[in-house]
Amino acid sequence: MNNSEYNKAENAVNNTENSLKNAADNVKWKVEELADRAKDYINEKRANDEEAQQEDWLDRVKNNVSDAWDDIKDKANDAWEKTKDAAEDVKAEWNKKTN
Repeated sequence: MNNSEYNKAENAVNNTENSLKNAADNVKWKVEELADRAKDYINEKRANDEEAQQEDWLDRVKNNVSDAWDDIKDKANDAWEKTKDAAEDVKAEWNKKTN
């Protein structure tokens, strides 16, 4: 049996893993940055003579996390489809060899 089909499937799995890692790494606001972002938010409100409010701050964080989740979900879906296609190619190749 031709190992290239197995290699394609393995590469698709590796690409899936890399895609998800990259998506997680590219989250707009990483946890380490939240304290700095909170300070910036407070200073922004102070500069505009407005009161900084926890609820407003949490809304900003929630919106950012929603955007990041959408990016991760899209990449995970794409990776799933590529992996599924490669697995189907391997299955078809196996069926040709065994029938």
